[in-house]
Amino acid sequence: MKPSGKLCFLPPALLAVALTLATPAMAFDMDSGTPIQVSANSARLDDTAGVATYSGDVELVQGRTRLEADRVVLYRDEQGLSRIEASGAPAHYRQPSREGDAMTNASALNITWSARDNQLTFERQAVIEQNGNTFKGNIIHYNTVSRVVTAEGGRTETGGSGRVEMVIQPRNTGQSSNGEGSDGSTQGQ
Repeated sequence: MKPSGKLCFLPPALLAVALTLATPAMAFDMDSGTPIQVSANSARLDDTAGVATYSGDVELVQGRTRLEADRVVLYRDEQGLSRIEASGAPAHYRQPSREGDAMTNASALNITWSARDNQLTFERQAVIEQNGNTFKGNIIHYNTVSRVVTAEGGRTETGGSGRVEMVIQPRNTGQSSNGEGSDGSTQGQ
């Protein structure tokens, strides 16, 4: 049987690699009271359509969450910011873990955040790293409410394996004082 290249469920130790990507309180939280600051080489705002396009060395920052890309498009609706689309070579996303003591670093050629879908999507050459753990795939979806990760392999332009790849650091023999293993999880395997 040939592997499909899709991964729909991860055991707790594997899921911990991606679980700290975002929570509703982390991934560009519009209810946090902290504004999103944007800087770029150029900007175009279409207030009627609710679209703002930023180009050239774009940086979005909200608290300690940061998105850097060559181009970013922000979409607004009646509820406020509804979608962020970023592209780069690659684009980079960085945010603190839920506990705030470690950083999650992610990169992909395209990164999308959707408020309606409660989802972060990393597409094409997607890589997520935290605490020495690495998660790679052609497409990685992360639902920020249900905390479910779905990853797909696929042939890449750089000649990658076309499969989902993970490197998971071994657990320490004991748990840390905050009850977490070396992979950031609180669950046993």
